[in-house]
Amino acid sequence: MEETLEEETKEETFTLSDSDIQSIEKSIEKGEGEVVETAIANLSASDCAELLSKVSDDNRQIILTQHVSAITPDAYLELDPELCKGALEEMEAPQVANLISTLESDDALDVIENLEPEFQKEVLDQLPIKTRATVEEGLSFPENSAGRLLTRKFVAVPKYWTVGEAMVYLREPSDDFPETFSEIFIVTSNAQVVGTVALSRLLQAGRQIKLETLVDEEVYSIPATVDQEEVAQLFRRENLLSAAVVDAEGRMLGVIRIDDVVDVIDEEAQDDILQLAGVKESSIYRDVISTSASRFGWLFVNLFTAILASAIISIFDSTIEKVVALAILMPIVTSMGGNAGTQALTVVVRALAMREVSNINALRVVWKETMVCFLNGIAFAVIVGLVTFFWFDDVKLGGIIAVAMIINMFVAGLCGAGIPIFLNKIGSDPAVSSTVLLTTVTDVIGFFVFLGLAATFLL
Repeated sequence: MEETLEEETKEETFTLSDSDIQSIEKSIEKGEGEVVETAIANLSASDCAELLSKVSDDNRQIILTQHVSAITPDAYLELDPELCKGALEEMEAPQVANLISTLESDDALDVIENLEPEFQKEVLDQLPIKTRATVEEGLSFPENSAGRLLTRKFVAVPKYWTVGEAMVYLREPSDDFPETFSEIFIVTSNAQVVGTVALSRLLQAGRQIKLETLVDEEVYSIPATVDQEEVAQLFRRENLLSAAVVDAEGRMLGVIRIDDVVDVIDEEAQDDILQLAGVKESSIYRDVISTSASRFGWLFVNLFTAILASAIISIFDSTIEKVVALAILMPIVTSMGGNAGTQALTVVVRALAMREVSNINALRVVWKETMVCFLNGIAFAVIVGLVTFFWFDDVKLGGIIAVAMIINMFVAGLCGAGIPIFLNKIGSDPAVSSTVLLTTVTDVIGFFVFLGLAATFLL
């Protein structure tokens, strides 16, 4: 009995199971509309988005045309941007406007900002005046800025109010209040943020106490034009749950909450991982042609780096012809250097993204990663040298590959750590081009050192 319970617990997940998705698809294929409608209506927003992401294109189209009323508006927020865009552009502008008007301002902006400009304008024209003004102001802020993340639903009260006045205000129903909040913002008469008061502290204070005496004056007011990555760093470093967003004059525009920042952190992390591989677009739902075109650029650059490495090999073609074992052993040197360098590069790119590396400690980081690769180079030089000796019964060849391994892994560590720091210093994104540059260096140095030593000592 206990084993059965353990097995059931292991099988439980927080996502929609494949069997549930297959069951809904079978109902669609059988034409059981009411069953499908009920099944979709009972799904959470995340599960509904997962369903739309995993069903076949034909079944997705059926759901979006015949059962769209069963889809909760929040489900579109959880959808892949490409799928969300495609789903919304299948609808009429008034239908999309009606959907968006039920969302909070930051969520509405997330949905509408990816639409084609002409359709976006049609949708905006259909929105209520107040909602349209809010969304248009959000679109006026730079892409990926704090202004795009803020929500207009927050609680702000004058600093001269008492606790009692604040409590009366909070008890009054208002569409401007968020569904949940843990603090209220204290502002001046011209909407500049003075500080915050935690709800727990408010509830414990006497009704006649002035709010300004309870204020936590450690205020983090974020300019609307600040990049979202900076916002995420602030929340992570200061352990914030929310922060005020202000305009150029310091007036409060809205609030950024931790749930929005979690999405930003996830988005930025995904972008960095993709850019390390030279991939610009993450969506698996884009068409083949546009996806191929987006990846062509760095593959084209990589072609030239491969030609450069081949050119180094061609210099030593006569050496390779006379010592065939070199052709067998060459990939070992370059592969080990490339992998060791990638380890260092990944650590440093991550540290740069987390703001753990600056001018103060950059040289220490490079030195540390270089020494790590150097020590590993010595260890693997002994291993590969002995393997080469027993394989080809040649002491010189074993020594040559051992020396080449040490040199190439030393250079790999130096460049793996140094390249992203250098690129970051000159204002280039280290996640985008570091990998191609590192691969070029380790291949060229690896081939040149190994074949150069072989040409010198074996011939």
